[in-house]
Amino acid sequence: MRAVVVYESMYGNTRSVAEAIGAGLSAAFQVDVVPVDKADHQSLERADLVVVGGPTHVHGMSRPSTRQSAVAAAAKPDSELTLDPDAEGPGLRKWFSSLSTSHAKAAAFDTRIDLPAMFTGRASKGIARRLRRLGLDLVVAPESFLVTKQNHLEPDEVTRARQWGSRLAERLAADSAPADRRG
Repeated sequence: MRAVVVYESMYGNTRSVAEAIGAGLSAAFQVDVVPVDKADHQSLERADLVVVGGPTHVHGMSRPSTRQSAVAAAAKPDSELTLDPDAEGPGLRKWFSSLSTSHAKAAAFDTRIDLPAMFTGRASKGIARRLRRLGLDLVVAPESFLVTKQNHLEPDEVTRARQWGSRLAERLAADSAPADRRG
């Protein structure tokens, strides 16, 4: 089975989470982890599972204006932020608008600041909605991975992302097992 993990990342946190999810999925899938600007329709067509994630900006998925603000924040002389190598490419919104329908299983995740979701919003909800519109079958609820106010992943979030990917792989492997082998 094949899985593709597509991510948008501004400062590297979402990329780290995507890589950890991919590592967790690798027990049951051949996995490609790719930034959104390198994710083409062909890679999605070959996938049995599509996992998509991005940072939460202003309560939802990033927009061109919020992406520009993130780039500007990293460029400030006193900034400790470092842009992800693919940060200045297209975001998930543009990528979604370029896709046609598909029929794989799917999952959505985001990174967001460590506050209640009612205050921060969750990009993963919008990602999940767009995945469903494309005909993909969401197999788990959208998941958030948390960052500090200083924009670093909270301790153990990479481990939690890997475990989430492992649980997702186990669930899908069990669902695809022949009926006579299920307990």
